[in-house]
Amino acid sequence: METVATGRLDVQVAKGSGQLALYTEADLSTPHPAISRAIVIFHGLHRNASGYLRDVEEARSKAGASDKNTLLIAPQFLNEDDAHKHKLPVEVLRWHRAEWEAGEPATKPAAISSYDAIDAILTHLSDRTLFPNLRKIVLAGHSGGGQIVQRYAVTGHQIEAVEKAGITLSYVVANPSSYVYFDDHRPLPLIANACANFNEWKYGFRGMPAYLKSLSSTELEIAYVGRRVTYLLGADDDDPNGPDIDKNCAAEAQGPTRLRRGANYFKYLQSRHTAGLEHRVLLVPGVAHNARKMFTSTCGIDALFETGACKAARIE
Repeated sequence: METVATGRLDVQVAKGSGQLALYTEADLSTPHPAISRAIVIFHGLHRNASGYLRDVEEARSKAGASDKNTLLIAPQFLNEDDAHKHKLPVEVLRWHRAEWEAGEPATKPAAISSYDAIDAILTHLSDRTLFPNLRKIVLAGHSGGGQIVQRYAVTGHQIEAVEKAGITLSYVVANPSSYVYFDDHRPLPLIANACANFNEWKYGFRGMPAYLKSLSSTELEIAYVGRRVTYLLGADDDDPNGPDIDKNCAAEAQGPTRLRRGANYFKYLQSRHTAGLEHRVLLVPGVAHNARKMFTSTCGIDALFETGACKAARIE
């Protein structure tokens, strides 16, 4: 990670406060009555938030949308090495390695979950004095960013408040290495049975971080299946040794590749919810593990802008 975002958003919780680094196209402290849609794009393991922002700018252009009514925000979950390399002020949030993917608390300046940071973004966007005409927020992420989006869609504290404000919230989960399961079932039970941590958080609900401890996995599942979730999968993201793929046995128990893990997870939810599942799978042909190609594809643009141009995939 070579570049640190210059934007900052204050995040305050009971345990303290800090500043989240982010890129944005507008001054978030002033009113923006023209904005009707906001897309919050989450980077992957390498924290290259500026590149992700460019990817979604390209998708917006291809969709025929305007920067006058579509706001893009790219948060950056810095780690301890970034803080040291770039001599960041103490108030800037940083996490241990990639623990931000799972909602773990920051190491400095306070034990603030990465999900608390997403809550802060949503709280800000829901402020009707700043965004009086905002009608749609999309949380989208690829790879590690797909992981944080999927798990936030399960656990996020601010989701209900956003929807009560009259804002539709949707989620685009692109090519993550793993998903959180709601029980002990796994697609590859032999691997799960030999894996001591297969059901530990972030793969299951044992040992959850403090942010999650208010609700049971059953309550969280009931809410999750009714949320607008799109699983955006690369049809060629099928290499069991692909870039940065999670090789932990808990991830391997979900399937050998990112493509198979995504398909298995959707089938798992379908088996548990024969009605009321508000999720879909969009398959991007000819694309492996590449954020730009995913989000700027016909199906990626549909996932971000609801163009209707991509038909949901049938998962067999």
